[in-house]
Amino acid sequence: MTKENENKKMEDMSYEEAVKKLEEIVNRLENAEIPLEDSLSSFQEGIALSRYCREKLAEIEYKVEYLLKEEQQQSIDSEGSPDSEGSTTGSTTMEENGDNKDE
Repeated sequence: MTKENENKKMEDMSYEEAVKKLEEIVNRLENAEIPLEDSLSSFQEGIALSRYCREKLAEIEYKVEYLLKEEQQQSIDSEGSPDSEGSTTGSTTMEENGDNKDE
């Protein structure tokens, strides 16, 4: 299997599948007597899987943050902001500013 085919296969993996495969590689490296070349190859595959998992997790975190912000904005819009309902929140009157000419 070529490096390009391995990368395509990795891109088709879910996050959970990639983590499981990474765990298998770690166990194989920790518990098995394997030739140095195979260890290096497994280590390289593990590094690639680790990078893929980090990127996938970052992508998912971004989507969750986006959805939460979108939900929060929809909640604010559906409740109506105080300024849109005629409230004077944030605005000051001339008396509050000390511009009362009667003094």
